[in-house]
Amino acid sequence: MSLTNTKMMSSEEIYRIGIDVGGTNTDAALLDSKLHTIHTVKVHTTRDVNEGIVESIRRLIEESGVNPAQVRYAMLGTTHCTNAIVERKHLGKVGLIRIGAPATTSVPPLADWDETLKAAVGQHAYIVHGGYEYDGRTIVALNEAEIIGCLEVMKGEVSAVAICGVFSPVNTSQEKRIEELAKQVLGEDMPITLSHEIGSIGLLERENAALLNGALLNVIAGVVKGFEEALHGFGIDAGVYICQNDGTLMRSEYALRYPILTIACGPTNSIRGAAHLSGLNNALVVDIGGTTTDIGVLSQGFPRQSSAAVEIGGVRTNFRMPDILSIGIGGGTIVRVDAAEDRVTVGPDSVGYELLKRGRIFGGDTLTATDVAVKLGRYTWEGAKTEELDEAICQRADAIMTQDIEDAIDRMKTSAEPVDVILVGGGSILVRDKLEGVAQIVRPAHYDAANAIGAALGEVSGETERIYSLDEMTYDQAMEDAKRNAIEQAVLAGAVRETVQIVLSEDIPIAYLPGNALLVKVKAAGRL
Repeated sequence: MSLTNTKMMSSEEIYRIGIDVGGTNTDAALLDSKLHTIHTVKVHTTRDVNEGIVESIRRLIEESGVNPAQVRYAMLGTTHCTNAIVERKHLGKVGLIRIGAPATTSVPPLADWDETLKAAVGQHAYIVHGGYEYDGRTIVALNEAEIIGCLEVMKGEVSAVAICGVFSPVNTSQEKRIEELAKQVLGEDMPITLSHEIGSIGLLERENAALLNGALLNVIAGVVKGFEEALHGFGIDAGVYICQNDGTLMRSEYALRYPILTIACGPTNSIRGAAHLSGLNNALVVDIGGTTTDIGVLSQGFPRQSSAAVEIGGVRTNFRMPDILSIGIGGGTIVRVDAAEDRVTVGPDSVGYELLKRGRIFGGDTLTATDVAVKLGRYTWEGAKTEELDEAICQRADAIMTQDIEDAIDRMKTSAEPVDVILVGGGSILVRDKLEGVAQIVRPAHYDAANAIGAALGEVSGETERIYSLDEMTYDQAMEDAKRNAIEQAVLAGAVRETVQIVLSEDIPIAYLPGNALLVKVKAAGRL
């Protein structure tokens, strides 16, 4: 990318770096204290993703001319955790204690996991007596001798423990008690994931999320260490933040406890970056990379969250995730021609990071979506060899891609009315200037680095979780008090008060407590 801000760099200026690791490219952006984009770079993601991170930081510093000592914040959005689950690599062994006998014994833990993932995470999964009814009343009291027996068997066999109880989001007491026992038996340093801190009510999906979180602890530790070492290697002493999938940041120490929250942060970063670059707060964001097109909904400046269970690597989970629809169209998507049947097909497979080697316009032998876009004049690529490309075939491939993207946009709309669409990602050169069902298409400046800019924008969050008695105050008063507390927590974490807004709010009536009790969870986020 070219340097986009040639003003003299003030010695007082404070900068931030945002990096987003994708399957094809690693994007990096440098922003100033007013969140203006100073410079962006795009490098190919390599098999060892840390190499791409180091190279992107090197180019960002060299090409922008910024003093590394002035970079005070560094944010990373990464696919490390997603890749580890999908590829079944680098996962830690996790011991599971489900608090649910005799009520839940008919469905064993890990029932819907395939054998490769079970083998990677381990076989130490136990169901012990306990659990709550939906209203928080105890089904069965804990049998601590039984629990200690299970923990003794795990000694030396697991690197983390996950604890999941029936209806524990309504009453957390049993999970917290088993955490105390686990620390006593396995040592204070044993990492423990409590399911109520990650997932919502559904038992099996919440259990899966807690298990995966425990399995990813080694992965995220390597990510944070590698990122910090890369920064220090260039003389950058910055606060390190990892991107979450709700559009906010978490300090690296928090990420070391909850790596599962980094899953799907890439599309979220693109949505946040698109909002910042376009100035729109409500729109559909179409992010086209080298491999996929991800479509998300921008609502009040933040990604719309999914209410459905989400599959990660074939495992159903129910922790918060952005509502994203992905289709197999990207800059590297392969276009095939069947001359015998006079048929053209597009994707879903892609040449990925090998585009510059295998694409036809670069001298390769594979027709890709990028070849089609350049042939049809949507983008000018210096030195591109388009003479031998058949324009009629490119037109047919373009019609297929356009139809697929229009259909995907329709599926994400909440009404039949035309919507605004913000196009971001390097692959957005594939899209025509007009689409059916779209009011306007906005291609903002720096559209191809929106994901890295979204990572750099990142906001700091604060949360509150309290039980209120509705005999003593109204529902509105309870919600207002919880929101005020969450805002204060965000400010304490380093957010600017004027920028803080509520990004998550939920309440659960708790019938087992007197006084018409209500459990309220609220999350607020604001700029650093």
